[in-house]
Amino acid sequence: MCEVLSPATARLDGVEKLSKYADAGVCHSWLIDPNIRTLVAYENQSSKWLLLAAFEYDDRIRIAPFDAVEIELAVLWTD
Repeated sequence: MCEVLSPATARLDGVEKLSKYADAGVCHSWLIDPNIRTLVAYENQSSKWLLLAAFEYDDRIRIAPFDAVEIELAVLWTD
């Protein structure tokens, strides 16, 4: 599951929806904030979110569940 945050929905996406996704058995969640250029990755463990890692700006990442592919965050941000 991937959520792109906006100022209007950040609380809803980062708190309320994450809780519902955990209860529903979603295994991984990424929260992407284009305003501060970050990606935060979580893994569901027993209906609780475990922070896997946080990345920013032009980091090149490999993170579950897509760790077979390198992702360059810089391509996500528009200037």
